[in-house]
Amino acid sequence: MFRGFSTVSIDSKGRMAVPSRFRERLSVVAGDRLVQTLNPLDRALWLYPLSEWELIETKLAALSDFDRQSRRTKQMMRGYATDCELDAQGRILIPTELRDYAMLRRQAVVLGQGNKFEVWDQSTWEAQRDQWLEQVGQADGEPSVTLKSLSL
Repeated sequence: MFRGFSTVSIDSKGRMAVPSRFRERLSVVAGDRLVQTLNPLDRALWLYPLSEWELIETKLAALSDFDRQSRRTKQMMRGYATDCELDAQGRILIPTELRDYAMLRRQAVVLGQGNKFEVWDQSTWEAQRDQWLEQVGQADGEPSVTLKSLSL
């Protein structure tokens, strides 16, 4: 569904233009309606078409509140989830709390991730990407059991 890499600008009001190839897909699957939330694993944001987010919410609801990690994941993802729609110029408004969490400044990177896309501060993304690439082939960079079975 969503794939590819784009650099975008964020204006002083926190508005970001969604890349055109993502807008085209969004209009088909979600009627321009999105849910944005923080990525609990990285300093980035996850943006889902509304229909995909509803599936995620169902999965989150199934997690036990008595498991600390599950409860924290639900609190973070649901607590910061914000509905948004594309404006006439194809932009979304990213709330201050989410911009602060992801350390978003003027330049951002949008990464397609299948059912969602991620938004990273450009310099944060570049540093993280470079760190991950340095780990390729190192002992601590070995693929997990799940990835070892993946044929690309």
